[in-house]
Amino acid sequence: MSEAPHIETERLTLDGHRLEDFTDCLAMWTEPEVTRFIGGKPSTEQEVWFRLLRYVGHWSIEGFGFWVAREKTSGRFVGEVGFAEQKRGIEQAGQGPELGYALAPWCHGRGLATEAVRAVVAWGDAHFPERRTWCLINPEAKASIGVAEKCGYREFARAPLFGSQVILLKRVAAPA
Repeated sequence: MSEAPHIETERLTLDGHRLEDFTDCLAMWTEPEVTRFIGGKPSTEQEVWFRLLRYVGHWSIEGFGFWVAREKTSGRFVGEVGFAEQKRGIEQAGQGPELGYALAPWCHGRGLATEAVRAVVAWGDAHFPERRTWCLINPEAKASIGVAEKCGYREFARAPLFGSQVILLKRVAAPA
């Protein structure tokens, strides 16, 4: 597979990244509220560009990747959600696609992250049922932990990453 498949939920559309998404991605990743628990500092323009290229490349090489989530009614950028192979070198994580998600501040607290993650996890269940999926989250990111838990992920370990501890969660049940 070389492109992300189109997914629709009740309120969202999810599609693969395109060049036209760069401005929205840059706006989100330079928001301190978004990066507070993801790296701890706003991303540079170059970092966002490399992230977009990485997301597009995942589909070509791995057959999975990230989607851009947009509000169905308005087309407004919501965020990014999907799976990646990050080669993080975290022994406790083992193998399998790593779930990730980030949403623009305007939509925090509206249930859109859970809706998007559930859709992506369902896609993952259908496309790699033999592979365990997992994610890592900063222990202070309570809302993100809640989203992961609502979607069937449970903590199984803690590990150091970039000088701090992260929670490792694996999917152990179907989304609630």
